[in-house]
Amino acid sequence: MKDFFRYDTAEQRKSLLQRARNVALSALQQYDLAWERIQFIQLSDTITYKIETSTADSYLLRIHSDRWSKEAIQSELIFLQSLNALDEIYAPVGVASIKGPYVLEIDTAEDYKRPYVTVMKWVEGEHLNGEITGNHAAIMGDMMGRLHQAAAKFISPPGFVRPVWGADSFRGEMAKLEQYYTRFLSHQAWTEYQHAAEKIFATLADMDVNKQNYGMIHADLHIGNIVFKGDQPFPIDFGRCGYGFFLYDLAGALVGLYPRDRMVFIQSYEKVRRPGTDVIRDLECFFIMIMIENYCHHASDPEETSRLIDEQPYAQACIREFLKGNPFLFNPIEPVEIDRSTFEPET
Repeated sequence: MKDFFRYDTAEQRKSLLQRARNVALSALQQYDLAWERIQFIQLSDTITYKIETSTADSYLLRIHSDRWSKEAIQSELIFLQSLNALDEIYAPVGVASIKGPYVLEIDTAEDYKRPYVTVMKWVEGEHLNGEITGNHAAIMGDMMGRLHQAAAKFISPPGFVRPVWGADSFRGEMAKLEQYYTRFLSHQAWTEYQHAAEKIFATLADMDVNKQNYGMIHADLHIGNIVFKGDQPFPIDFGRCGYGFFLYDLAGALVGLYPRDRMVFIQSYEKVRRPGTDVIRDLECFFIMIMIENYCHHASDPEETSRLIDEQPYAQACIREFLKGNPFLFNPIEPVEIDRSTFEPET
């Protein structure tokens, strides 16, 4: 059986989205929703659609990639239900199908694996438009601190399965990137990426694991996965939630902030909970790790190649500072020159 999510070329991506829409329409028949409109959102770890109904309620339909087992998807929903039960946290929760299951396996085109589908309540709010201010950074830091406080209280039930984000997962991502890096990196830049990965592995091996610094995390809480209702931020898209260092989450948010706002975010977070010792060293390690992971994830998608190239002057400048041991999180970094003629064409 062929992987449902396979799309190494633009033509394969188009075919995938056609299959996905048919799957989404089939899945909707198994929910008691008075739906009127289905709107494609994005293709990432999942293929997502907004489902609008004849009522005031909207929903999020997700088609999950082949990397997630049914048990892992069910465990995500269990974790979200636990967070949502707390007064200070509002998280998206799953919706049961007509027959009861929260995770459905839907028939698709011949020779393709049947994907898992879930439906969740839509979290009302708007993404930030325009420049992120220091006030935004402060309230997002507070929100992440409260989220980690709540996650630290979570006790996983028997059969709970979620990924671990650390050295082993990063090795897997680097192996994937090795197949595609020539689309947006020179061979010299790839060598620097590899040296950065070696430093990351060494830093992770030196970190202690305890209840204060390690637990269930969102694992993808960048600005695109936060919506605002008034001045209140809400986290969305917990599809990568799993076990990891809380600083991994913190660094993921810093990637999308200007240096001037990163300290504001951290200080606001620290008013809720203390992140531990060696904060700056470890944050810089996770910052580079997450930045590289983002490229690992998107490198196989030809639609993303142009963006990845455009980001390299800053990304490679950060990596070079990281390898030199120079602090870079809170300092403006001069971008490096990129020779675009060295990239290999997509096949």
